[in-house]
Amino acid sequence: MEIRNRRVLITGGSSGIGLALAQVLGSKGAHVAISGRQSDRLNTAIASLSAAGVAARAITADVATQSGRDATVAGALEALGGVDILVNNAGGVRAGRLENTADAEILAMIEVDLVAPILLTRALLPSLRESGDSAVVNVASGIALIGMPFYTTYAAVKAGLAHFGEALRRELAGEGIHVMTAYPGATETPMMRTSRAGAELGFVREPALAVADAICAGLQENAFEVIRGGEAREQMITLNRNDPAALDRRFAGMKAALEDAVRDHSAL
Repeated sequence: MEIRNRRVLITGGSSGIGLALAQVLGSKGAHVAISGRQSDRLNTAIASLSAAGVAARAITADVATQSGRDATVAGALEALGGVDILVNNAGGVRAGRLENTADAEILAMIEVDLVAPILLTRALLPSLRESGDSAVVNVASGIALIGMPFYTTYAAVKAGLAHFGEALRRELAGEGIHVMTAYPGATETPMMRTSRAGAELGFVREPALAVADAICAGLQENAFEVIRGGEAREQMITLNRNDPAALDRRFAGMKAALEDAVRDHSAL
């Protein structure tokens, strides 16, 4: 896919991977709109993009609500005149034991990580069809591929998002709308600030720009998926498929340390 002059909507674009992707795609000539819940953070993001030579539009809306999704769609169509690339990037996480996770926290993850991408994609399909060469990018997580203890709901919704994308790609095959799923690993973003899990527990964080560059390259190549984490992640994926009990034992050995490191990890 050619990036130049594409009209791009990125949800959760005020920071982290979303903001980095706005910078990368904008630098390649895309017309970008970013959405987020907080106008002050969006304004700061727009200013940082402008300083990097990227003109972008901001849409203040909460995609976890129907009114917010309606505002996001309407704002994108008004700002861009249509959408050629939809990036479902907005996400939320609450780690910890399932039994200690509040109903509201579970439902928030379901709404923002799974329901919002499905309904936004459905709402924007007419505009994506008009383009004739468009794309939907769903930003899942490496945890969608390897379920980690203390991330039960997050793993469920991100795996659901990944399979939504896979099924939709096949549903839309030959219709001019490509669907790609990205699986970032631990990334240096505001979402990770409350997590104390480090490299000793397998959380080797990479810069958001590295993830954004990889997603952009995947779009240009019409890739089906972008998996971060390198050879170590590939080995874990293979082990999880061929000998899941071995991975169970590995997690058991770090269980207490991992629980302590992520018990305060919350970004909702």
